[in-house]
Amino acid sequence: MVNGPPSFTESAVFQRDSGKNCKAVAFSKDGSLFAWCNGEKVNVVNVTSAGLLRSFDLPKAVCLEFSPKNNILATWQAYSAAKDGTAGAPNLQLHDVKTGKCLKSFIQKKMQNWCPCWADDESICARNVNNEVHFFENNNFNTIANKLHLQKVNDFVLSPGAQPTKVAVYVPGSKGAPSFVRLYQYPNFGGPQSALANKSFFKADKVTMLWNKKATAVLVIASTDVDKTGASYYGEQTLHYIATNGESAIVQLPKNGPIYDVVWNPNSVEFCAVYGFMPAKATVFNLKCDPVFDFGTGPRNAAYYSPHGHILVLAGFGNLRGQMEVWDVKNYKLISKPVASDSTYFAWCPDGEHIVTATCAPRLRVSNGYKIWHYTGSVLHNYEVPSNEEMWQVSWQPFLDGVFPVKAVKYQAVPSELPSAEPKPAQAYRPPALRNKPVTSSKLHEDEPPQNMKPQSGSSEKPLSKTALKNQKKHEAKKAAKQEAKTDCGQDSTQSSTSQNTPRSAVPVVTSGDPEIDKKIKNLKKKLKAIEQLKEQAAAGKQLEKNQLEKIQKESALLQELEDLELGL
Repeated sequence: MVNGPPSFTESAVFQRDSGKNCKAVAFSKDGSLFAWCNGEKVNVVNVTSAGLLRSFDLPKAVCLEFSPKNNILATWQAYSAAKDGTAGAPNLQLHDVKTGKCLKSFIQKKMQNWCPCWADDESICARNVNNEVHFFENNNFNTIANKLHLQKVNDFVLSPGAQPTKVAVYVPGSKGAPSFVRLYQYPNFGGPQSALANKSFFKADKVTMLWNKKATAVLVIASTDVDKTGASYYGEQTLHYIATNGESAIVQLPKNGPIYDVVWNPNSVEFCAVYGFMPAKATVFNLKCDPVFDFGTGPRNAAYYSPHGHILVLAGFGNLRGQMEVWDVKNYKLISKPVASDSTYFAWCPDGEHIVTATCAPRLRVSNGYKIWHYTGSVLHNYEVPSNEEMWQVSWQPFLDGVFPVKAVKYQAVPSELPSAEPKPAQAYRPPALRNKPVTSSKLHEDEPPQNMKPQSGSSEKPLSKTALKNQKKHEAKKAAKQEAKTDCGQDSTQSSTSQNTPRSAVPVVTSGDPEIDKKIKNLKKKLKAIEQLKEQAAAGKQLEKNQLEKIQKESALLQELEDLELGL
């Protein structure tokens, strides 16, 4: 255990535990308890005094988790069936932290979603068993207090915060029926009428459900394993919004491609999505699913709000080079652009000022270590693991909300004793034939700047609403139509009959997208051109036929018809 900023020294009270089998650690939600398994026992200590509270004889435990109020420690180990084919021993245990007694054991074959879910006050605990959700009350695990049984419940998420607890459940589609996510309020599960909200959709092999902090809405990322169009290696994703008041919508993302990350702002009234083929776009949306701010495009695939929601980090980890952008969310101003290459892990400190980035095994087995940053871009601490060792996990000690007050955002990098972690810019590969020649810049794509850094055509900074955009388009179409009619009349009347064959200066071609209407517009322009020629002949003193004079009289009606058609664009 290491003391946090500003000291970064190893904790004197907690005795380091070394060994190849120290692979599972967990803090309690309030950060007061710490548990770890060293391959012999699972130990629980008080963090401040490092006094041993409890020891459990579970040498094979690989997953540990505390219940929200620290009453229960849940442990999981790999399941193995008995040799004669009968069911093996239960591998998920729930222990009373105060007494050390095992309250209940279950068979839980999969490691995914192994841990039961508790409401924040521990009045309810739930787990998914054989396509049902089983609910226990007040940590009495001998009686199932309630069951939620739909066709085949694949996944569920309990809402955070105070009572009443709400449940979001996902049922995958089968035999041509759509998948759906439903929201319920515990314990009203009787029939479809009892659902608070329901959203069904096709194209979903799996979903991720995210409650906002106030438990008023859920974001659902629906993914397919394969993109049938062949456009994406990641399958297809869509983003849906469901509110507990029954409202639901699909979030319209302005760029095609995968959805890499979606996060709620802790204020619960907006969320950020990172999406689209690289370079990816990032946009903040409000609860109406309208864009609030567009960060343009860049090398990024993750977003992280600070615990107070006042700073947002957009980052490109994994197969990207670790570029980060740190934004002040209130003013949408860029604070810093640090780079944490080869990072496999990122986490905000509960104080909302410090960040840890780490390179851990088994994702990367070389250059393991971690860095502590200030959000202004300074590296305050850097730890590198010796080359013969590996680092598996790094985590901040958690704290409850409200322990750390919000501080004003700084833009000036805080002082640090360490050199800045500016990496050398990687040189692009140049074939031998071009190596001594001048560099010509060639970009695969142009990055789009954030919306407040785009060259502004007007003074308004806010994005236009749908109605305003529609009106703007109409206005532009009307302008173009008038311009065209003017140019047609003006040019044709001034041109002499000898220069009739010279091409006219290009006028923006306005198409409606409807071939029938475009055809009519073309015919009208042809007729108007013929009328202009007749007028010129009359002006030159030529005697016109009766039908030719009638044509000229129809000019104003034809002009009106043309304007109406072009305004209908």
